[in-house]
Amino acid sequence: MNKLSKQVTTSGLLIATGLILPMVFHTFALGGMMFLPMHIPILLGGFLLTPLFAVLVGITTPVLSSLLTGMPPFFPQGIQMVFELSTYAFVISYLYHRRRAPLYPALIASMLAGRTVAGVVNYFLLTYFFAGTFNLKVFISGMFITALPGIAIQLVMIPIMVRLLENANVFCREKGEAHGR
Repeated sequence: MNKLSKQVTTSGLLIATGLILPMVFHTFALGGMMFLPMHIPILLGGFLLTPLFAVLVGITTPVLSSLLTGMPPFFPQGIQMVFELSTYAFVISYLYHRRRAPLYPALIASMLAGRTVAGVVNYFLLTYFFAGTFNLKVFISGMFITALPGIAIQLVMIPIMVRLLENANVFCREKGEAHGR
């Protein structure tokens, strides 16, 4: 399979997973807001895809989920998630493939960058569209404290999944890009 076909196919599988996984969590009342199931395929996509395809998955997944399932509500949460998830995907892909950063630093940097972008977007949406005030305490509580179980799952599961896929030769990190052998 050529490189472009593999990127498109992998992107489609990750988007589908990003649509199905949150529905499973919500169907069984597993606490989607706490476990962040949509984040998992997006973060994984950062390791598997080039920056362009990773960002496209980060944008497409919450938009399609909002349109098809109503989760998240498109405004304001869906918009915030588009920026947050595409930031995760871009930062991981760029650091891991282009800058050759180790797995954990790329993952942690992306998680911090994505949450920072989410804070800026939330500030903008609350200030300009809801004439409200941005509450840093509420933001930190939601993005870090409430999300701790999801963050822990991501820090454990994503590196395991990436290493398993690398060892299975599903993808490799050569020449500064993600592509199959």
